[in-house]
Amino acid sequence: MQSNTPENSTLGKTAAYVTQYDASLLFPIPRAQKRAEIGLTSTLPFFGLDIWNAYEISWLNLRGKPQIVIATFMVPADSPNIIESKSFKLYLNSFNQTRLADTDALLALLKQDISAGFGASVQIKLTLPAEFSHQRFAELDGLLLDRLDIEVENYHPDVTLLSCDLNASPVEETLVSHLLKSNCLVTGQPDWGSVQIHYVGAPIDQAGLLKYLIGFRNHNEFHEQCVERIFTDILSGCKPQKLAVYARYTRRGGLDINPWRSNFSSNQLPSNLRNARQ
Repeated sequence: MQSNTPENSTLGKTAAYVTQYDASLLFPIPRAQKRAEIGLTSTLPFFGLDIWNAYEISWLNLRGKPQIVIATFMVPADSPNIIESKSFKLYLNSFNQTRLADTDALLALLKQDISAGFGASVQIKLTLPAEFSHQRFAELDGLLLDRLDIEVENYHPDVTLLSCDLNASPVEETLVSHLLKSNCLVTGQPDWGSVQIHYVGAPIDQAGLLKYLIGFRNHNEFHEQCVERIFTDILSGCKPQKLAVYARYTRRGGLDINPWRSNFSSNQLPSNLRNARQ
């Protein structure tokens, strides 16, 4: 039996576009193996979400007229699986020539199939065309690390670049960089993103943090895995009392994936406002 590893997915392989509904196209990949690589083998040091936005969803009504929506999927970080993004795209495209009674019928199938793939209940919101004009753009709030004039020599994540001033009073600050780039774990294609880091603790050396983030430039991992690596490296390297890491990645194949990890509760979930590059 074929195991569900990235190498066995549809990534980097020619795949036919099925246009009739087919839930079997979804390819779940267990989170456990990549988490074990960064020392996460028992209780997770964070909670969070993976926020997926799908901009290319279409189906036919019962009279054969095409319908469209934008969908947002809120996936809990403690779900046992991720879903490989190309398989997600192929699954969504399988609705293209499928006739459904209404958006409730679409939502029911999405809820059933996507939750089964991730292995946890996934919240789904559909944005109808009448609401498209209400969609807004905004950038991540915070002090821009990219303003720093630094010299960079290493393009792989290096936790030794992370440090803080333990003799200084604790601070609460939010830092942002638009220079996050990593590569697909299987194909090596570039993934572009912005990252927001909010923490309470000893002041983190900003130049070192920016060099660390730029270090993902030649690093091959999925979006969710990169964010969890950033979180665990900052937690171990700087030991903040509170920490949240949020990345907004640009879309590929009509999908963007925006992982958020935090170890403290707040009254608000991260904003799902689209960035300019998305």
